[in-house]
Amino acid sequence: MKTLSVINFVVAALFVACCCYQAVYCVVRLLKKRHTPAAKRLCRYGVLICARNESAVIGQLLESLRAQSYPSRLVDIFVCADNCTDNTAQIAQEKGAHVYQRQNKLQVGKGYALRFLLEKIGEDFGISRYDGFFVFDADNLLDPRYIEEMNKVFSNGAKAVTSYRNTKNFGDNWITAGYGLWFLRESEYMNRPRATLGVSCAVSGTGFLFDPCLLKSGGWDYFLLTEDLEFTADLIARGEKIAYCGAAILYDEQPRRFKQSIIQRSRWIKGYLQVVAKRGPGLVRTLISTGSFACYDTLMTTLPACVLTICSFAVNTGMFILGMLGAREEMGLFFQSVLSALLNSYLLMFVMGLLPLLTEWKRIYCPTAKKLRYAFTYPIFVFTFGLAMVLAVCGNIQWQPIQHTVAVSIGDIGPRRRK
Repeated sequence: MKTLSVINFVVAALFVACCCYQAVYCVVRLLKKRHTPAAKRLCRYGVLICARNESAVIGQLLESLRAQSYPSRLVDIFVCADNCTDNTAQIAQEKGAHVYQRQNKLQVGKGYALRFLLEKIGEDFGISRYDGFFVFDADNLLDPRYIEEMNKVFSNGAKAVTSYRNTKNFGDNWITAGYGLWFLRESEYMNRPRATLGVSCAVSGTGFLFDPCLLKSGGWDYFLLTEDLEFTADLIARGEKIAYCGAAILYDEQPRRFKQSIIQRSRWIKGYLQVVAKRGPGLVRTLISTGSFACYDTLMTTLPACVLTICSFAVNTGMFILGMLGAREEMGLFFQSVLSALLNSYLLMFVMGLLPLLTEWKRIYCPTAKKLRYAFTYPIFVFTFGLAMVLAVCGNIQWQPIQHTVAVSIGDIGPRRRK
């Protein structure tokens, strides 16, 4: 069992060695003020929304798009009603969007829907008509200045920009709050310091903008379970840089049920592994040839957490079985080692969740008592990624739609949501 303590120490040391640079990100975030440049010009944008049976929420997103401070004449909205069996397409048309309906049960997933939508835009309008394309999910809501703020960064030369991701149902329970802190940390303690230091940021599912010149001749070419991370990895391997706009605020809905959350996160982890397998070699080649820190950063935020966690779980499980079979007198040492590792991990995760909770306090629309309570449950949310990892490695994980039901308008976000 002493061997187990040594192994757990080595795993923890490796994890710290791989990710300790993120402590520098935290310092940069806390010390450096946000700076947004003035817009150099007004660009023309196309908005891409892929929706599957999203009649409950898509109307509110389209209303928040129509309420933007940015000139509406420069924004065209396109919706792919993807394998829908409800009236999503009808609602989108009534709200003024250009709607294309897609029925394809073989090529399932957001990546395929995005390619279809871009192809249709190319046929009917021409891709070159637009300086950039936004990508949103149907459950999103946008701050009224969202496009205006993103345009400031994009018009200053950025070819891809990601935004500040907030949560419209943060206070529902410990699961939605866990997601909320996770994405706030990703926005403000990963992407913002990256942008400050001149390192490429990472796209996170929704709420990003890209120049069509980044697409290869075949169009949208990202079809893995995490097409956003695949897009990020490919751009960084090609030497492109993704910028960050913290002043552009997007709200999205998070799963409330534990089962749904685990299924979604197991898909993320499976997608991480797929991206490492497909895009990892390109990242490594660029890292070796150019010394790109962005490549190292991308690899470290996907590979070590998965691999080291799986190794630690396997070793601890194996040692537990061996101990129960033949070395029961040493089980006390086993549990001591495991509890020590769990306590240290809990404290680390608590601090990681507490930082964005404190610095983004005014932007988190949730009663104070709940905010404080969810600071303590955040590490538990992170620990449940372990179950998602097991399912991702051992199960048959495929893309599945997430049902969205939080039908609120952008006017409901803010003081009313604090109650």
